[in-house]
Amino acid sequence: MAISRDEVRHIASLARLRFSDDEEQQMAEEMGKILDYVDKLEELDTSGIPPMSHVLDIHNVFREDEVEQRIDHEDALRNAPDADSDYFRVPKVIE
Repeated sequence: MAISRDEVRHIASLARLRFSDDEEQQMAEEMGKILDYVDKLEELDTSGIPPMSHVLDIHNVFREDEVEQRIDHEDALRNAPDADSDYFRVPKVIE
C-alpha cells in the first residue's frame, strides 16, 4: 500500500514532527512497508482462534491482603536519620 508524502506530512503535523524532503520520502516508503505487512497478516484465517487480551496465558499473581501488625508512630520516627516531634525531616529539594 503506497503512502503519499502528503499523508506523511499530515501524520507528521498531527504528531508535531518535522521531516526533511528526504526523510518524508523514507517515511512514506517505511510506512508503506508496514501497511503491506499488515495486509499480509489479514490473509490469515483466524476464524477458529478465540480473541485474547494477552499472548501468554497469565493469571493473577497478587497475594490476598492480610492485616499485619503496624509500626507505631514513635517507632517509625525512631529509625529516621532526622525527625522532629511528628514528622520526618528531609533535605530541601526545591528552592
